[in-house]
Amino acid sequence: MVYLFGGGCAPDGDFDARLNAIVRPYRFSIAAWELRTIPRQAGQWLFGGETETDDEVGAVTEYFSSVKQIRSLRATIAADGAGVPALLKDELAGLREQQMALTPAVERIISEQIRQVLTQEGILNPVTKLEIRFPPVNFKLEELPHLLVVSPRDRIESVEEVVLNQSLPRQEKETIESNVDELGVSSLVVGLGGMATYPSLVDSEASLRFTIDTIVEEWLHQYLAFKPLGFRYLLDLSGLSRNYDIATINESLAGMVSGEIGAMVYLKYYSGNETGAIQTPKPEFDFNREMREIRKTVDAYLVRGEIAQAEEFMEQRRQYLASKGYYIRKLNQAYFAFHGTYADRTAFTSQIGLELKELRSRSDSLKDFLETAAAITVRQDLTDSIR
Repeated sequence: MVYLFGGGCAPDGDFDARLNAIVRPYRFSIAAWELRTIPRQAGQWLFGGETETDDEVGAVTEYFSSVKQIRSLRATIAADGAGVPALLKDELAGLREQQMALTPAVERIISEQIRQVLTQEGILNPVTKLEIRFPPVNFKLEELPHLLVVSPRDRIESVEEVVLNQSLPRQEKETIESNVDELGVSSLVVGLGGMATYPSLVDSEASLRFTIDTIVEEWLHQYLAFKPLGFRYLLDLSGLSRNYDIATINESLAGMVSGEIGAMVYLKYYSGNETGAIQTPKPEFDFNREMREIRKTVDAYLVRGEIAQAEEFMEQRRQYLASKGYYIRKLNQAYFAFHGTYADRTAFTSQIGLELKELRSRSDSLKDFLETAAAITVRQDLTDSIR
C-alpha cells in the first residue's frame, strides 16, 4: 500500500521537489486506476457475466494472433504516413474490436491455467501452510504506463522511479529526460511489460509466452510482498529504505521462478498450438555478451571517476549496436540501473544472479527455492545460503 499510494522519497528534499515539478504533468495515477478497476472486478465476482468458452486454447491463440496482426498493421500504417488506405484503417479497427471482445475470456482462461500449474508445484500462498490460493491470480490486459528511472551519474543504481502515462510520444520522453538530466543525474523513460498492481497490469500487445511469464512474475511480486524479501523490496520502492541489492535479488528471483512456471504453462497448454511460434536461428552477433562487456567497461570508468568518458563510451557502443541491428534509444547509467536489477538475465550476469542460480540447483524443488530466497533480508543471506 505504501508503494501504490505513497510518493517516492528521494534522498534530497530539494531534488525531490524539482523532479516532481518536471514529472507532475505526466504522472500515471495508480490509485485512480485501482479505483476504476476494482469496482468493475467486484461487479464481475458478485454478478457473474462471464460466459464459458468451448475452445479455451483456441480463444487464447486467436487473441494473440490478432495481436500479431495489429502490430504488423500499425507498423505498415506508421511507415506509409498520410497515404494509408482507408481499408487498412478499417482492418485495424476490426482487429482491435476482435481483441477487445476476446480479452475477458483470455484473462479468465490464462489465470486458471497458471493457478493449476502453481498448485501442481505446491506454490499456494505466502502466509500459511493451508492449501489456500493467495493472492488470487488476477490481471488486466491493457496498455502499460511508462517508467522514469533515475540513476546517479557516478554509479549505476536506481535511486528514483516514477510511473508515467501510457501515451508518451518519443519527443515528450526525450523532453522529460533532458529536464531531469539537468538536475545532475542520468535518466531514462522505459516501457513496461507488467506492473504488480492488483489486479496486475500486463501489456495487451505482447506475445503469448511473454504474457504468461509476465503474469506469473507480477503475481510473484504480490506473493513476495508478504515475505521478508518482498517487504524490504517495497521499502526500497517507496524510498523509505533504499537497497539496490535487495531490489536485484527480488526482481531476479521473480524472473527465475516465473520463467520456470511460464514454461510449464506454455508446454502444457500451448506447445504446438500457437501459430507463428517458429524457432529462429541464433544470430552470429552475441548481444548479451556485448552488453556484459559494455557494462564492465562502464563500471571501470565510473570507479575511476571518469564520468564523461563512461558516457561517451556508452554512446559509441549504442551506435555500434545499432549498426548490428540492435537499436537502443538511449544507453546510459539509468538504462543499466533498470536492466541491472534482473541479475538472472544473461545480458547482465552478476554475482547475485550466479548465486541465485546456484541456490536453485541445490534446491529440491521450485517451491523450496522460492521459500529459501524469499526469507532473505540482507545481501549476505544469499551468499550464506549456498555455503
